[in-house]
Amino acid sequence: MSQYQKIFELIKTKDVQLVDIRFMDFPGMHQHFTVPVSQLTEESFKDGFGFDGSSIRGWRQINESDMLVVPDPKTAVIDPFSDISTLILFGDIFDPSTMMPYDKDPRGVLQKAVAYMRSTGIADEAYFGPECEFFVFNDIRYGQTENAGFYFIDSKEGHWNSGADEMPNLGYKPRFKEGYFPVPPSDKLHNLRSEMVMTLESMGITIEAHHHEVASGGQCEINMRYESLMRMADYLQLYKYVVKNTAYQHDMTATFMPKPLFGDNGSGMHTNMSLWKGGSPLFAGDGYAGLSDTALFFIGGLLHHAGALCAFTNPTTNSYKRLIPGYEAPTRLAYSQRTRSAAIRIPIVGNSPKSKRVEYRVPDPSSNPYLAFAALLLAGLDGIQNRMHPGDPFDKNMYDLEPEELEDVPETPRDLASALDALEQDQEFLYKGNVFTEDVIDTWIWYKRDREVAAVAQRPHPWEFELYYDI
Repeated sequence: MSQYQKIFELIKTKDVQLVDIRFMDFPGMHQHFTVPVSQLTEESFKDGFGFDGSSIRGWRQINESDMLVVPDPKTAVIDPFSDISTLILFGDIFDPSTMMPYDKDPRGVLQKAVAYMRSTGIADEAYFGPECEFFVFNDIRYGQTENAGFYFIDSKEGHWNSGADEMPNLGYKPRFKEGYFPVPPSDKLHNLRSEMVMTLESMGITIEAHHHEVASGGQCEINMRYESLMRMADYLQLYKYVVKNTAYQHDMTATFMPKPLFGDNGSGMHTNMSLWKGGSPLFAGDGYAGLSDTALFFIGGLLHHAGALCAFTNPTTNSYKRLIPGYEAPTRLAYSQRTRSAAIRIPIVGNSPKSKRVEYRVPDPSSNPYLAFAALLLAGLDGIQNRMHPGDPFDKNMYDLEPEELEDVPETPRDLASALDALEQDQEFLYKGNVFTEDVIDTWIWYKRDREVAAVAQRPHPWEFELYYDI
């Protein structure tokens, strides 16, 4: 049975009435439009569906707005939240005038990265396993006008509510940095996460575990089992969709913003990576922590390009409020077998060569996974190609060391502007295989500087009034 036949059989079995066509915009927001099932034919998987590309952030001008999204039959899954039976299909973006893939399609960028990896002969498969954290709140309010700016977050399990009159207040609110991981009733989101897990499993996504995370006030983590690179990037979009909609159905709100709370841990997306060739793992060997030279060179590439990588793996101004010492987020560009204060950790996961992997701890879940994963893969491959040995490991807790002990250990960028500067200086590795183009990089830098860095810099911060109002 062909892929197309399987889809139409699924449509018949599930009595599908609508088809939801989905794609990713440039900054990383999931987009969609819906067509009646009668509009989906085998030709749709070649001819695609037209839409207005000028309305998508960072894409076309209004005088060149026509674009096509061509659905990928391998991504078919039933939408668990639609009242009317709906099939979800992820698509790739094409220019209808040439029928060539559109360079600024994030999913297309990752596809080119995988093709480039295979063309090098280094590996034929990359497996990624992101550990995506998020917060679930009971209330979120924010606003910005010329004369006012505020945000207000609330959570029934937030420690700040330990003295609130909740008629009655029943306590069991995790203290700051102590949310990892008590049982209910302190963990008030256990049942909600379990529902998310069951929904994800019903969509074909294998889940390994779920638990409360370190922060008070609703920080959570659901771990997906590692998958091939393209599939995992697609799964991460479904993951976010399920998390947000499940919370919404229970009158709660979920966010993947890296640092919504002051004084507590932020949300990361530690990303586990390994390369395989011919069905055999390439990262196991006789070196440090049981790593091969290939794995060490891969680490070398990540560390060498870490500044530029941050422009994609930590792409928001808020990302750098997480990347500060003292909250488990790594700021020092070193590698280690065990310490979580290093940017790269080698997990101890038994003796099987298949489980040997590299965990890059810098990324956060605000990233566009297609672009972030593509950049990570290219950085690692560049390290292998140029035999970039990462030097000696750093097995101490860097948070406890004196500044002079860390003088030779480089740091992640201090803010998004610095990360974009690093990307301007270090981008050649991204052009290999035409994976990223100059237009993609230039547009990314322009968009982030103009729409985010400058926009935040122009607005007064609430704490500035505390510091300066009475001067």
